[in-house]
Amino acid sequence: MCGSDGDAQVRGSLLLTDVTIGDRPGRAVHVVDGRISWLGAAADAPAAGRVIGGEGALLTPAFVDAHVHATAAGLALTGLDLHSSLSLADALASLRAHVAATPAGILLGTGWDETGWPERRGLTRADLDAVAGSRPVYLARVDVHSATVSTALLDLVPGITDLPGFSPDGRLRLDAHHVARQAAYGAVGPAQRRSAQRASRAAAAALGIGTLHEMAGPEVSSADDLGELLRLAGAEPGPRVLGYWGELSERGGLELVRELGLAGAGGDLFCDGALGSHTAALSTPYDDRGDTSGALRFETASLVAHVRACTVAGIQAGFHCIGDAAVAQVLDAVAAVVAELGIAAVRACRHRLEHLEMPSAQVVGRMSDWHMVASVQPAFDAAWGGDAGMYAERLGVARALATNPFADLADSGVALALGSDAPVTPLDPWGGVHAAVDHRTPGSGLRPFDAFDAATHGGWFAARAEHPAGPLAVGAPADLALWETGEGLSRVLADRSRPECRLLVVDGVPLGRA
Repeated sequence: MCGSDGDAQVRGSLLLTDVTIGDRPGRAVHVVDGRISWLGAAADAPAAGRVIGGEGALLTPAFVDAHVHATAAGLALTGLDLHSSLSLADALASLRAHVAATPAGILLGTGWDETGWPERRGLTRADLDAVAGSRPVYLARVDVHSATVSTALLDLVPGITDLPGFSPDGRLRLDAHHVARQAAYGAVGPAQRRSAQRASRAAAAALGIGTLHEMAGPEVSSADDLGELLRLAGAEPGPRVLGYWGELSERGGLELVRELGLAGAGGDLFCDGALGSHTAALSTPYDDRGDTSGALRFETASLVAHVRACTVAGIQAGFHCIGDAAVAQVLDAVAAVVAELGIAAVRACRHRLEHLEMPSAQVVGRMSDWHMVASVQPAFDAAWGGDAGMYAERLGVARALATNPFADLADSGVALALGSDAPVTPLDPWGGVHAAVDHRTPGSGLRPFDAFDAATHGGWFAARAEHPAGPLAVGAPADLALWETGEGLSRVLADRSRPECRLLVVDGVPLGRA
């Protein structure tokens, strides 16, 4: 006799029982068809085809990293990571060891930061040539908006010497850096890309990250790289990937969004660069380089056209904008579309700004009014903020202390989503939550539960895919993380602890130790 529909539901369901949800122990969650079907006391839980006992461990929504570059992050995990280099000599020693361990092919690395080095200078082309000889080398600075390359890599890019940002010493910025980066990552073969993408997803899963917002674009990866990543995520268990493509509509950017069914037309659509590389666009010059204020990448008319095209199509637009001049330019473009198409059309798209480190009070008010999303990286403030960090060196203390005003954004009703920008900073969701709370500028941090919400529900909201009752509600996608701690969430947040992820559930599928 065939079983009833109820029997089939039991066989295909999952029960996570004896878990702590929030600060309430003895709870259970029932999952059917990838969605939460019931929550309540463990003693009252319905039957399930598979039961996983939590032994009192904390169960939360899985984290969402709202800004990553999966292939580049994976290459950093599997290749040359210079984040921990304490000096120029240290970085070169790491490169020398990597050359020996990688006997063929291009040499890729990321993460070096000269601001604290005793030599008081960054890597040069001569340094790389002395270690790597005739091999192509691309070593991105920590902010990934400039890099030092070897002579062999320059030889792969005809005409690079004529581009803005080129320097004979191999330290590249602006357009010269973008084409060098394209050449460097274009030399990575499909097998190496897949290995890197798997490494990123595995690292994310181990950290309780259930969803990654992949910020792709012609200047940071390629359409092929994005397509391969989406296919991999669809074929293999692990964190889901929501793709964004950062290319202006006038250059065909919306075509790929439609073709691949992406979450939005933006992400790393570079309106400016980064503070560390002196390429973020400021309204007044840098404090440590009075000869430059950075540079805007596009004419405002092009941004207006992009926002208009996205809004008419009902597609979410997004922009990389760090300096105050770039942020203001983007908001002026959105303002033009609000005036043309009406506020309701713009609000419905929930356009998002990435990084948003120097918003004025006017910007914050406009974002709130137009229902825009702030996709921010608290690790930036932890690494470079405060009155004595890199931001203070670049901007002066007053401007540095005003960066990343998370509390002002939240208090004004601007939706926040937390991300890492990996490989710029490592995948570290608990660290991001704690950094958002422990802001280096007193009064600029988030309340603990608001920070946790921005790292979980905020990512779903940012992608316009949130469940109306939140991520822990009947009907919500079963994206859950079980943590090796007997403490409730409020204690974990108060203690700034980083519990180990025992089990990740993505779309109802358990991953890891049961």
